[in-house]
Amino acid sequence: MKTFKQSVKEALKYYVYALVDPRDKRIFYIGKGIGDRVFQHAEASLDEMNESLKHSKIRDIHNAGMEVEYYIIRHNLTEQEAFLVESVAIDLLTYKAFNTDHFLTNLVSGLHQWNEGIKTENEINLLYDCEKIEPLPGERLLLVSLNRTYNQSNTRGINKRESDYESARKYWAISANKAPKIDYILGIYRGIVRIVIDVKNFIPCDIAEDGTVFPKKRYAFEGDVMENSPYLNKDVNDYPFGSGGSHTYIPRDSREWH
Repeated sequence: MKTFKQSVKEALKYYVYALVDPRDKRIFYIGKGIGDRVFQHAEASLDEMNESLKHSKIRDIHNAGMEVEYYIIRHNLTEQEAFLVESVAIDLLTYKAFNTDHFLTNLVSGLHQWNEGIKTENEINLLYDCEKIEPLPGERLLLVSLNRTYNQSNTRGINKRESDYESARKYWAISANKAPKIDYILGIYRGIVRIVIDVKNFIPCDIAEDGTVFPKKRYAFEGDVMENSPYLNKDVNDYPFGSGGSHTYIPRDSREWH
């Protein structure tokens, strides 16, 4: 694997990089990192069991007898600055109104792309002058706080997540009775719905991915992110979590969950 000299690593600090296909000079991946992170994808692609689009692309390049080209877009950044630059670069390369024939192999969009990323004038007004949520009759909603995970530059351990989807879907200390009845998860930050997940499955968890052991069983969920949900960007301040709370429910009346 290629590496930078220690003096180069120290000068780079956090950086944002692009992986480029030498056959057509197109960027196929944007990432952020420190040290030799930019080179580690090529090493990982040697594992044939890794079937991600990114690693498949790298193997195709190697099979053609060529090497991935590496570009450092911005360097000498703090971790928080690197998150921001990465998300802006991904936005510009994936926003459908600007890009109709080429998309990145990144599995997730830029950090908070749908709410803090590229927006039309009307979308900006919808986001920051938003209406109160109007729950639809019969739908059971789990509202979860993203306050601890939304700004990933300041998170550690169990709160370190790859995306808003990962932050919203796990790990919630809810009752075994309610877990299978949840229709949608609404990820809330500063009183606004930032992400909506159409729940397809729930998973009991005794331990988190980082090794944290839960004293009581928690639940993770799987589902589809709903970019056109009527709940997205709505004000939910009428449904507070309570002091120190991390989740709440709509409807409030527990009898409606039986």
